[in-house]
Amino acid sequence: MPARYSDGNGAARGEPGNACDSGPEHGIELLGDLDRPHAWMLLVDGTPQSHVDLDDPRHLEFEYVRRIGHVIDLAGPPGQALRVLHLGGGGLTLARYVAATRPGSSQLAVESDAAVANVVRRRLPLSQPGRSRTRAGRIRVRVADARAVLETVAAGTFDVVIADVFAGARTPAHLTSVEFTKAVSRALRPTGVYAANIGDGPPLAHARARIGTVCAEFSHCCVISESAVLRGRRFGNLVVVGADYELPVTDLTRRAAGDPFPARVLDGEELGQFVGGAKPITDEGAQQSPAPPPDVFADRRHPR
Repeated sequence: MPARYSDGNGAARGEPGNACDSGPEHGIELLGDLDRPHAWMLLVDGTPQSHVDLDDPRHLEFEYVRRIGHVIDLAGPPGQALRVLHLGGGGLTLARYVAATRPGSSQLAVESDAAVANVVRRRLPLSQPGRSRTRAGRIRVRVADARAVLETVAAGTFDVVIADVFAGARTPAHLTSVEFTKAVSRALRPTGVYAANIGDGPPLAHARARIGTVCAEFSHCCVISESAVLRGRRFGNLVVVGADYELPVTDLTRRAAGDPFPARVLDGEELGQFVGGAKPITDEGAQQSPAPPPDVFADRRHPR
């Protein structure tokens, strides 16, 4: 059953676009989760961006976010601190998750929208009045373009790089290319892992090219998504994972299959067949990701 939300005044809302602004920044909204007392949905111009539970940062509401969470869980021994770069900040859902599951981790989140960063700082603070300060305070937030920051970080800095960047409901073109992916690879340690969220629908031409781009840079790749999305039956999220070591595909498959909305993991020959003849994207030919259908956000577990 989909989660229920209110506009902060106790009124239940059915569609993201019906919610009122939560602050002076036009188009930025927070909807309260009626089933979780201190949880909120962050929307920008009606598009769900993040779900944050201030009481339980381990709770990952969006399905694709949970799949990236599996990648993080398997990026090192349980509880081991990691250095994580989040390209796309939003509500800092995964940064909070890392802080809760891997105390002491050093994290940098890059958010291009200063208004979003301001609303999150004010309304969804990392440490809350009346509560003890946690190691979530090790999260740094930088307001800047994701690629601009990526290209300035020292080589071999991060254990995990996560790309979940959208302008509204579409990924900017300059964050889809081989050149961008090479910059990700450079930022990772040799044992590091990259995970990116891709939004696409039939015929999945953009997703196939994006995945092929990651496969061209990393020696090991896989994709996690629901069967209906992989078969081109509807618009949805695909998580592509890349590394220069053998990925824990068996564990990822088990975890994805056990989720409330089970997903498949494609790798090896099966992944190659999915990508087909799609060529890697270059800066010169890059385009932003396709716009989702108007009604795609009616089911809130499928953001963007």
